[in-house]
Amino acid sequence: MQRKQFLRHLGALAGSAAIGPLIAACGGGTDAALGPTALTADTIVPVAAQATIESLSADEFAGLKFMREEEKLAHDVYVAMDALWSHRTFANIALSETTHTQAILSLLTKYGVDDPAAGKAAGVFEDPQLQALYDTLVKAGAASLVEGLKVGALIEETDIRDIVQRQALTDEADIVNVYRSLLCGSRNHLRAFNGALLDLGVTYSAQVITQQEWDAIAYSTRETCGG
Repeated sequence: MQRKQFLRHLGALAGSAAIGPLIAACGGGTDAALGPTALTADTIVPVAAQATIESLSADEFAGLKFMREEEKLAHDVYVAMDALWSHRTFANIALSETTHTQAILSLLTKYGVDDPAAGKAAGVFEDPQLQALYDTLVKAGAASLVEGLKVGALIEETDIRDIVQRQALTDEADIVNVYRSLLCGSRNHLRAFNGALLDLGVTYSAQVITQQEWDAIAYSTRETCGG
């Protein structure tokens, strides 16, 4: 950590620059039932202009690459589900996931980390575990609209777990702030999928986070994920 603090000090002396603007839709699109949530440059702490890949620990490096593909997975699955079921929840949240992937890409670009999603078509991933998960989720969600919505709920609770884990492994303010914004958006997405399932008479049981955690999020007020 001493090396990281030294590099951060040098960056502070040389000045800082903000990560590029991140547009609205963090929380699930602009549908009136879901409401807009802004993820903007105001929510991002400036990062030193001299930030490089050497500024990152191995955990931070791996975390950014993984989250870039996990957010892409969410987007690609929701696009596939929308094509099958034409349900507004999928379309709205797919738009939001585009913003999530761009937020992580901004960090990859800033630190000079290769983008694992670059040039990859929908449904194609560098990480073999994420590739297998995508294939499994699309197959499961193709069974029915209810199963598709359950897939969405599963993705969001998985995202929440994974972001929390990776947020705990970084002390870089800009990375922490992006993860915090993504968590807020994922909680809103979870609420949206829960609401859609309840509208169909289905009560979802948590599979990744605890049921207590699920209930605390799903049945709480929608958040505004802005600065």
